Amino acid sequence: MKTIDLTNKTVVISRTDSIGDVILTLPMCAWLKAKFPTVKIVFFSKSYTLEVLRCYPFIDEVICIDEWSDFPFDKQKFLLSEIKAHAFIHVFPHKELAKLAKAAKVPYRIGTSHRMFHLLTCNIRPNFTRKGSDFHEAQLNFELLRNFGLQQLPSLDELVDLLSDFTPQTALNPNLEKVLANDRKKVVLHSKSQGSAVEWPLENYIQLANQLEREDYVVYFSGTEKEGLQFRNQLPRNSNIIDISGKSSLGELITFISKCDVLVACSTGPLHIAAVLGIKAIGLYTDLRPMHPGRWAPLGKDSFVITMKITEEPQLQDIRNIKVDDVIEIIKK
Repeated sequence: MKTIDLTNKTVVISRTDSIGDVILTLPMCAWLKAKFPTVKIVFFSKSYTLEVLRCYPFIDEVICIDEWSDFPFDKQKFLLSEIKAHAFIHVFPHKELAKLAKAAKVPYRIGTSHRMFHLLTCNIRPNFTRKGSDFHEAQLNFELLRNFGLQQLPSLDELVDLLSDFTPQTALNPNLEKVLANDRKKVVLHSKSQGSAVEWPLENYIQLANQLEREDYVVYFSGTEKEGLQFRNQLPRNSNIIDISGKSSLGELITFISKCDVLVACSTGPLHIAAVLGIKAIGLYTDLRPMHPGRWAPLGKDSFVITMKITEEPQLQDIRNIKVDDVIEIIKK
């Protein structure tokens, strides 16, 4: 296997999907910086995840691909050529970006062999599968780094260490500062997932909120404005159960979470944010592959997952049967 030297070179890491996926890609950046201290890392993402990437110090530049979408192909090729990338790593397969990297004559173009379009566009095609693997998503990302001298996949503890420098970068708006001015322990409940995961029922979150409030916690329901419209009118009228949905940018939400004690959610972006910030992150998961926590658990020193522990014929909807008392127990642990 040819070992690629990135000393004084530029590498592109492309992960253009959602928040959680991007967070689980970040350890690659820290590993490359440790291996090649003078490498420049350019991260290709969507604008939606830009505020996440700004929290991580091992990224030198972010390119939001949606800002290139209106440009003709030749203009995009010129812009990529100007980056002078020595290697382009397709962590998330993207057909148009794969064509672009080839057209821009990036010397080393790396993408999994399991995508047909990579046969025509990538000249390094690691052969591994994600769907049936027992490894975590963040570990599997490292399969794409074998040609840079990686000998073995990092352990989960090593990944947690590689994420430890994730730091909020955005000041809170006055309204969020005001609702944080409370001496109680603070719990964020993120009940929705924008369809990216199977969800615990809203009535369970409301039951959890009521019980926590009685036990001297303040509870915040977070989410986008669109998500808030789905649950806002159903929340209890209580000064210690507070709706913050739609009231922050992503950068502000990251900072807000960092100032709380606990976050509870299904397998979604804010859960991974809480985990890398080091607060107690409690994930509610199905045992069904490939959505199970073995693949998608949050990575943090105070992270927990709860499932129904069904090993034979698990179903997506098993998550609905997770008990509120089980979540309370871990919050208090």
